[in-house]
Amino acid sequence: GPRHEQAARGLLSRPTVREIYEYRHAVDDRMFDLFRRGDHEDCADVVELGIHHEQQHQELILTDLKHLFALNPLRPSYGAVMPERKETPRPPLRWVGFAGGVTTIGHTGEEFSFDNERPRHRVVLEAFELADRPVTNAEYAAFIADDGYRRPECWLSDGWNTVHTQHWEAPLYWERRDDAWWTMTLAGMRELAPHEPVCHVSYYEADAYARWVGARLPSEAEWERAAVECPIQGNFAESGRLHPAAIESGTSGLAQCFGDVWEWTRSAYAPYPGFTLPRGPLGEYNGKFMCNQMVLRGGSCATSRTHIRAGYRNFFRPDARWQFTGIRLARDAS
Repeated sequence: GPRHEQAARGLLSRPTVREIYEYRHAVDDRMFDLFRRGDHEDCADVVELGIHHEQQHQELILTDLKHLFALNPLRPSYGAVMPERKETPRPPLRWVGFAGGVTTIGHTGEEFSFDNERPRHRVVLEAFELADRPVTNAEYAAFIADDGYRRPECWLSDGWNTVHTQHWEAPLYWERRDDAWWTMTLAGMRELAPHEPVCHVSYYEADAYARWVGARLPSEAEWERAAVECPIQGNFAESGRLHPAAIESGTSGLAQCFGDVWEWTRSAYAPYPGFTLPRGPLGEYNGKFMCNQMVLRGGSCATSRTHIRAGYRNFFRPDARWQFTGIRLARDAS
């Protein structure tokens, strides 16, 4: 039959909690039987992929629940840790420079990776600069106040059409109440915190904001070249906050590369040079999506810490907004 719209799948009825647990236990029992028989070597790769795919679903469950709760007029709370409202002003955005030349990106090592992270290959980069932190709510609100959603010179043609057809005036979940912006969180509605990273913006909105400030979005090769030097630490799902956090004071260098918000890149989601589809059904896992999508990097506050790495390639359509997606600016070296 016709496929249900992905953005509205949270509205579908679900089995009861008891039925879900019964199903989960039945799957576990059959997997344990497979392992006990000792004849699972030929499907080990499938099992490992399935475990990592389940981590992706754990993140999607959170983002789907947030979308579902935002559609509910009661605006229920999932039970996440309510973010602190006290914030200290953040220093102005700073730029971190990187030399140009030949660099290598893609998965390295023997640990698990998805097929779209391979093979490791060389790319040539011109000298560039990255912002030391993601764009904040207050900075994005200034774009809105300057009629950013009504200025066609800021937008890609397809983005401008989407703004009008979808009647966008602000990021997803933002609501104007009197003289203040409010937003939906997994802990319910709250007044927008100005110094937290802006999130739930589409690629079109990220690109438009970058144009407005005279910058651009990074390519995924630039992002990986910079992030590979950063420790994989930050605000992930394990914190229980499930909401982007403001940058900590005194942070130097590149901050919040991992966790908080997925960062849009200007790179179209395409196969790496030398990419080949795995044989059998696994060949459909990533390859069939390599069209009309844009790459995101870094993970979010709903991503598991054990799931992310510098070479991890996430991807969504450019109009998608229900993930925790944000903005890090880039520019050519002056």
